[in-house]
Amino acid sequence: MNYATKYLGKTIKVKIDRPLGTKHPKHDFVYCLNYGFIPNTMSPDGEEIDAYILGVFDPINEFEGDCIAIIHRTNDHDDKLIIVPTGLNYNDDQIKALTEFQERFFKSEIIR
Repeated sequence: MNYATKYLGKTIKVKIDRPLGTKHPKHDFVYCLNYGFIPNTMSPDGEEIDAYILGVFDPINEFEGDCIAIIHRTNDHDDKLIIVPTGLNYNDDQIKALTEFQERFFKSEIIR
């Protein structure tokens, strides 16, 4: 998780590889929000650091916003950044509800 906490409170640029409304390439669910990664980073799973984009309601290709939280998966090595438009905030319950479509498969905690 230490690799992800350095992004808290910072403005981050995200490349979206799974826009709102697209289907997961391997699993049977649709992305209810824009989902992407932080280019040129590395997480413990060997991939770039992933990010959920909250507060943007159209499919997008890239986004720059503020990291307000991290979903730290306690049974997986793939934490997720929570990125929002500047000035917008979500509480922990809202974050859990908006990411439940994918996070329901994991045990996690929200780090602020």
